[in-house]
Amino acid sequence: MNVEEIQRRLVELDVEHRDLDAVIDMLTRDPHHDQLQVRRLKKRKLQLKDHIMLLKMQLVPDVPA
Repeated sequence: MNVEEIQRRLVELDVEHRDLDAVIDMLTRDPHHDQLQVRRLKKRKLQLKDHIMLLKMQLVPDVPA
């Protein structure tokens, strides 16, 4: 993956992460929300966050210790 592809993927993942945040917020406002669905969405949101961090690390050049 080159830098442009990583940056494009980061934008896509950031949008999905924000969308999931909005959906989770909306669902939890409903007193009869599906807890399993919310749990799955939160897990997906954490996976996205981890993937975003890995991609960001690829953009940072290695610095010798």
